[in-house]
Amino acid sequence: MGAGHHHTGPSPGTSGTASAAYRGRLLIALVIAVTLLVVQLVGAWLTGSLALLADAGHVATDATGIAVALAAIGFAARPASERRTFGFARAEILAALLNCVLLLGVGGYIVVEAVKRFQEPAEVPGVPTVIVGVIGLALNCLSLLLLMRGQKESLNVRGAFLEVLADTLGSLAVVASALVIIVTGWTRADVVASLIIALMIVPRTVKLAREALDVLLEAAPKDVDVAEVRRHILDVTGVESLHDLHVWTITSGMPVLSVHVVVEDKLLEAGEHDRVLHDLQACLGAHFDVAHCTFQLEPRGHWAHEAQVCH
Repeated sequence: MGAGHHHTGPSPGTSGTASAAYRGRLLIALVIAVTLLVVQLVGAWLTGSLALLADAGHVATDATGIAVALAAIGFAARPASERRTFGFARAEILAALLNCVLLLGVGGYIVVEAVKRFQEPAEVPGVPTVIVGVIGLALNCLSLLLLMRGQKESLNVRGAFLEVLADTLGSLAVVASALVIIVTGWTRADVVASLIIALMIVPRTVKLAREALDVLLEAAPKDVDVAEVRRHILDVTGVESLHDLHVWTITSGMPVLSVHVVVEDKLLEAGEHDRVLHDLQACLGAHFDVAHCTFQLEPRGHWAHEAQVCH
């Protein structure tokens, strides 16, 4: 006996994933990223700044990551089918994971180039580098404002947000290193700035990768206490026990739950299963942010007769 319950997230099988509402903002952020990429590549070519080149490489992954996020939203909007009963909702999680791979790759490249440049420092003109860095900082701050809200609701949007955040910090590092070069003439400041950019990328990327892998491995959502869910179900009048309780996430904003609930025989015989089912829905809906719940009500002893595939 199953039932669907809607609380805040979209129901599985629909196209309303958490990041779909931010498609327009992601598109604007993509235009900004491409514009900034052109500016920084030209600036790096004119000045020879490794920090600018590193930031341009990161912006390139920004643009790629945002484009991937947009493509994933398009895939996730496809309707469910007999073969893919949850549709393509997980495409957004895969996009977030791909963003992690891109970020780590750029971080590694920057470190390698910085080591080479530290041994053989190049002359870097400070004033043009500052100008390009300030332009990058302003454009990145605009993108951050566009994606600030969406990153709290969707791993897909958060991947794009973290790309832009790391690049914003990178732009700050570029400006700071250029000012050091202007004041002191120490050209290795450009190399130090590029290393700082790389180090800023890694921790946030690892955190995002861990969250994406948790979804793919069908771990319980971090904001759902499974022990509390179990306690609430057992507190419903007429419920004797439960088994096969599963809570997982299809994609951001789409947590789901399924459970087998053992009900007192006399209640099932009296035809009160609808009341028990209603109470279970009301209880979980009031206390937990779960988009879709499925309950199987069964009499005492039924579990021993279930087919192995149902366990």
